[in-house]
Amino acid sequence: MSLDYLWTGFAVALTPTNLLYSLLGCFLGTLIGALPAIGPINGIALILPIAYTMKMPPESCMILLAAIYYGAEYGGRITSILINVPGDAGAVMTAMDGFPLAKQGRGAEALTMSALSSFVGGILAVVGLTFFAPLLGLFAVKFGPAEYVALMVFAFATLASMVGAEPVKTLIGCLIGLLLTTIGLDPTSGAYRFTFDQPELHDGIEFIIIVIGLFSISEILLMLEHKFAGTLKPIPIGKGFPSWADIKACWWPTIRSSVSGFIIGVLPGTGASVASAVAYTTEKRLLDKGTFGKGDMRGLAAPEAANNAAAGGAFVPMLTLGVPGSGTTAVMLGALLLYNIQPGPQLFTEKPELAGGLIASMYIGNIMLLIMNIPMVRLFVKMLQVPNTWLIPTILLLSILGVYTAYSSVTSVLMMIAIGVMGWALRKQGFDMAPIILGFVLGKVLETNLRNALALSGGEVSILFQSTISNSLWVMAVLIVILPWWLARRSRREAIDARDHP
Repeated sequence: MSLDYLWTGFAVALTPTNLLYSLLGCFLGTLIGALPAIGPINGIALILPIAYTMKMPPESCMILLAAIYYGAEYGGRITSILINVPGDAGAVMTAMDGFPLAKQGRGAEALTMSALSSFVGGILAVVGLTFFAPLLGLFAVKFGPAEYVALMVFAFATLASMVGAEPVKTLIGCLIGLLLTTIGLDPTSGAYRFTFDQPELHDGIEFIIIVIGLFSISEILLMLEHKFAGTLKPIPIGKGFPSWADIKACWWPTIRSSVSGFIIGVLPGTGASVASAVAYTTEKRLLDKGTFGKGDMRGLAAPEAANNAAAGGAFVPMLTLGVPGSGTTAVMLGALLLYNIQPGPQLFTEKPELAGGLIASMYIGNIMLLIMNIPMVRLFVKMLQVPNTWLIPTILLLSILGVYTAYSSVTSVLMMIAIGVMGWALRKQGFDMAPIILGFVLGKVLETNLRNALALSGGEVSILFQSTISNSLWVMAVLIVILPWWLARRSRREAIDARDHP
């Protein structure tokens, strides 16, 4: 594909008006991402009517909305790292090592590293979008239900890396997540399951409600418990820039996670939450020596790179096929249709100012976000100096407002609180929240596609093994489980042989 459209796009994106829209979108996106439960979808849905009524040109509107999208992916890390409250779905895995780093007094370092990793992931995604969009669009079309089943099994295989010293608790957590996905409308038959005749449960439990409950509410309860016990200690701020040793250690995890995040983002229906989960568990499988989950900078960099790369990847099917790669790009597709513009391969030749302007603005926006976010790290970490008597009710208020704004339902708020109490009780017993979240995220995609695949084949399981893509994923899933066990066994055998035959 010729890159003439891109040079046209830079001419559009570098106009003073569109540079201002990029800057405004990055700023608003960062704020939206930092607020619990709001997320890029709701942020874009709020801004779109305003942008349209202002009679903005379509390329300017898309530049603004795209900047809000990837700005929110940056912003979601702020509260995730500092107070263990993910701003959006993609920031859930960031909290796994981000919050422990903050408790060690390395919150400023963690924020800086997340900004650097997000920048690398975002830029690599835009490069992939620039050079491989049509090819990847055709690749995404080849993913049917069987391929998605294999992909989800591969993702579950990476979950084996999180077993640690208490495999039973990890398994129970994963099963809890899977059980929560069964509540609501059956994706195939249309029957209601485990709703107890409550209309509020007909659509199931929303992901944001579970995330805010398990992380925000349970964290508030733990903070209150320690406060009443007199054991709640203030978190130090620490220095602002990670060491070069940390940056060097995070380089390859960031690159690997950017590539995997971009590819997963290209696939419709996956998104940043799946991409960051796969990246985190994969890097944990490859690198962990007991430090992941306790404040390992690599465990922070991997999901941050992946979720920003996934955001860029989601534009591929939207622009080349007219198929949204995520909920956020679905709203942006609606924005294009408002302007009577139909996305597709012809968009790059018939509307180069739109396609090129959007892609060029993503290069510019990622640079803006990096320049904007690193100097603001010291401002963000001031949050840690807020007295707990103010911080705890503020977190609670933001959580309640976020969920109520997203779903306009008191029942959703009560459900969030109930899940938070459950999360607090589980954390008291030593359970990790990550397997629950992963079970919920992956389980919903797995069930829907497994049911669809079996419906297409008339119940024949062989459909899951009929394509090269699915078979490759099955092999990778087996290898990621078996290979570390085999290598560890071989190392023990060699150690015994060396001891017996010096």
